[in-house]
Amino acid sequence: MPKKLLLAVALAALVPAMTTPAFASTGHHQHEAKPTVILVHGAFADASSWTKVVAKLQHAGYPVIAPANPLRDLKGDSDYVSSVISTVPGPVILVGHSYGGSVISAAAGGHTNVKALVYVAGYAPEVGESALDLTGKFPGSQLPTSLLTRDYPGGTDVYVDPAKFRAAVGADLPARDTALAAATQRPVSYAALDAKATTAAWKKIPSWYLVSGADQAIPTAAQKFMAKRAGSHTTEVKGASHLVLISHADAAADLVAAADRATR
Repeated sequence: MPKKLLLAVALAALVPAMTTPAFASTGHHQHEAKPTVILVHGAFADASSWTKVVAKLQHAGYPVIAPANPLRDLKGDSDYVSSVISTVPGPVILVGHSYGGSVISAAAGGHTNVKALVYVAGYAPEVGESALDLTGKFPGSQLPTSLLTRDYPGGTDVYVDPAKFRAAVGADLPARDTALAAATQRPVSYAALDAKATTAAWKKIPSWYLVSGADQAIPTAAQKFMAKRAGSHTTEVKGASHLVLISHADAAADLVAAADRATR
C-alpha cells in the first residue's frame, strides 16, 4: 500500500478517538444531551481548585472544561474565556468562583449558547463596578489586611499573605491543605481586581448563586446583595469559607445540575 494511503487510513482511524471527549459519560444518562460546563477559577488559584467539582460533574455525565484564567486584566481574561466558549458547539453553563464571576459576567456576552450563569461565591458586578468595589461594599472581608503585593515589569501582582491565607480564604479546610494552597497560589494583577465591568451578562442570562455563609474574603452580605440584584436562584451553605468549591463540592455541582434542569 502506498505510504500516502497508509497515512490517510491511520488518520481516519484516529479521528473518532480525537473527537470523542475523554470525559464522556458511560452512565445511564449518556443518551441525554448535556450542556458543557465551563468552570472559571478565581484569583490566588488555578483550575485545580475545581478538581472535586469536575469529578462530580463528570460522574453525572457532563462534559467539563476548566480553563486557566490568565488573571492579568479583566478584559483580557474575559476575552480568553470567551474564546473557549466559542469552541463549544452546543449549550454551555458558565460557572465562576470569586474573581471568576467577574470574568464570566463579561465573557458570556454575545454567546447565544450560554444557557446559565452559576456564581460560586463569585463577583457579579454591575457595569462600572470592580471586584475591589464589591469587596468593600459591606464589612467583614479580611482581604484588605491580608494581601501582599509584588511588582513585575508592567504592573503589580497581588497575593494573600500565607500566614493569613487560611483565616481569610479557607477556614473550613484542613490547615495542611490551605498551607499548600497558600504556597502554590497564582497571583492576580491589581489591575484585574480594580477594573470596572463593562458588561453584566446576568441581566440577560438566568443565574444561580452559591453563597458561602462564613466567607471572610467576599462578605456573605455582599454575595447576597449581588445574588438578589441579579435575580439569581440562591443556595447558601452555612459555615462555608470562600473556598466553598472545595469544602462543599457537592453543593457546587448540585447547583450546576439545578441550572441545567431549569433551562432545558
